[in-house]
Amino acid sequence: MAEDDPKTLVSTDWLERHLKDPDLRLLDASLYLPDMGRDARAEYDAAHIPGARFFDIDEISDARSELPHMAPPPEKFVSRMRAMGVGDGHQVVVYDGAGLFSAARVWWLFRLMGKTDVAVLDGGFPKWQAEGRPVEDMAPILRDRHITVSRQAHLVRDVTQVAAAAKLGDHEIVDARSPGRFAGTEPEPRPGLRSGHIPGSKNVHYRTLLNDDGTMKSPEGLTAAFTAAGVDLGKPAITTCGSGVTAAVLSLALERLGRRDHSLYDGSWAEWGMYNDLKVARG
Repeated sequence: MAEDDPKTLVSTDWLERHLKDPDLRLLDASLYLPDMGRDARAEYDAAHIPGARFFDIDEISDARSELPHMAPPPEKFVSRMRAMGVGDGHQVVVYDGAGLFSAARVWWLFRLMGKTDVAVLDGGFPKWQAEGRPVEDMAPILRDRHITVSRQAHLVRDVTQVAAAAKLGDHEIVDARSPGRFAGTEPEPRPGLRSGHIPGSKNVHYRTLLNDDGTMKSPEGLTAAFTAAGVDLGKPAITTCGSGVTAAVLSLALERLGRRDHSLYDGSWAEWGMYNDLKVARG
């Protein structure tokens, strides 16, 4: 079991002990791909950890972008969090219904907005339920809470910055997609995208960072997974994936390893795979 750290990852034991803390804010950030056949909001309405609010990753995003669930502008993030009663002085814990899939994206979003008292629930809702811990179907009573943010621009990268990093080779670009999608042998789930990966990038499928029960591996296991993929952990890293969700699992893992020099390519393959003037590698 990973060591509890309220700034990265906490256990189900830790959460149950702190569940009634007045300054705890719990977020269900479940998000499912179309081929998963699951409805995140309906599942939340049916059962969630007591006190949890539903964080809609698709809605709390940049509506001006044609790319999926891009990071929202700070003012929109502030507006949504205030309405959800999430604010300054709160310890935030995020979980999802897949184990450890989309919750890390919301952990990264809070970090992007300058909020560091935020952690992911290790093993998520599946582990919580498997252990017979309490659930409810009632939404919590929400009261506005003031929140101040300070966008940390160094935590996010755009396509121009990633293209420059790929050309210079001064960063490790680490891709969380499956080996088949990375190699270009599996089709992309989004129509119209080319197959393959950013030239020079390394493939660390996010599942290789997890144990069989959906919890994150120990620091030794995480280091082994990155090293096996040829990632030099001494270099600054840019994480990427299909649409910026599982890339955050890699970012969380790097943070667990004490790495601070990492950023996330928000557009990820949904953007890179769309532009024919950007080079693509296969195999």
